[in-house]
Amino acid sequence: MKKVLIGMSGGVDSSVSALLLQKQGYEVIGATMRLWGENEQSDSKENYNELSENSENKQNDAVEDAKKVCEKLGIKHYVIDLREEFQKRVVDNFICTYLCAKTPNPCVECNKFLKFDAFYKVAQELGCEYIATGHYAKNFYSDEFNQYVLAKADAIEKDQSYFLYGINKDILPYIIFPLSEYTDKAEIRKIAEENGLGVAQKKDSQEICFIQNNDYISFLKKYKNINNGGDIVLSNGKIVGKHTGLINYTIGQRRGLGVSYEEPLYVIKLDKAKNEVIVGTEKELYTDELMANELNFLVDISFLINKTKKQNNLQNNEQQEIEIEAKIRYRSKPAKAILKIEDNIAIVKFSEPQRAITPGQSVVFYLNNIVLGGGKII
Repeated sequence: MKKVLIGMSGGVDSSVSALLLQKQGYEVIGATMRLWGENEQSDSKENYNELSENSENKQNDAVEDAKKVCEKLGIKHYVIDLREEFQKRVVDNFICTYLCAKTPNPCVECNKFLKFDAFYKVAQELGCEYIATGHYAKNFYSDEFNQYVLAKADAIEKDQSYFLYGINKDILPYIIFPLSEYTDKAEIRKIAEENGLGVAQKKDSQEICFIQNNDYISFLKKYKNINNGGDIVLSNGKIVGKHTGLINYTIGQRRGLGVSYEEPLYVIKLDKAKNEVIVGTEKELYTDELMANELNFLVDISFLINKTKKQNNLQNNEQQEIEIEAKIRYRSKPAKAILKIEDNIAIVKFSEPQRAITPGQSVVFYLNNIVLGGGKII
């Protein structure tokens, strides 16, 4: 019997995933990652104390809910202490990114370094061949790429593959997504209800897990020197107002600028070096090109480049562009684009201008439903 370690968040998706794996004949072990809270052994204890008490209470509840589900299923349950790793990889990165006047995506970092890296190492220590999560995503062996690939889940409106582009492609053969073919969340809740799982009607979390009430501004303001005021300027440099600190503004923001002008103004850029909020018309929010670094590819991108070169009869020394679809944020629709890689920088040219492209967020590349990879917008 093959052993699988499943990440148990205490929610309905991971709970039903554990049940489905058990019914499929796996030896299932549940594990909940303890990611935040005071840690007497941590060098970052002061930072941990910055995390909200409410968030820590939610985590304790999640551990208890996961434990009860595992008891119901008759499987082992472990709590894995990853607080120091979470602080370093996710929380500190979150703060640092805002300090650089960019907008972070903590779920991408958590998946990359914890849920599909540290967690996989624990699975190996426990003698498990596979790890599993309740993510809505899909992986399978592709004859075209001659490897396992990551793809969109059947439930396109719930697909979470965007958040997973950063994981190590080498572990794709050892991941199971039990919910990959389910399209209706009501069906997942029904399965939980019919099998007596107490989390059947538990609400989905929509917040950043370590921040109370999703109030990241209050969280960031606990740190020094990140809330200095400055000028609000037009793209031509004309000063039109004063801002209260770059962390209070996001690309695309219209409300709360406190600026009177002949037409509505939006935040189009945050300039860390000059401590300026640059504003402009809605038209100025749109651009058809971006660049990204910190690239991670889940397939051999050179394979696609060479394939396209052959199709277009190009020489090996000619740089080839690849036709893809790209998402600039989780909720955005995939947009047709051309991808070119130069010196480990992705240059993405869209067929149609995209609204409010935001530095720090992830751009993810797709070929049909397959995730090619992605990177951080710069």
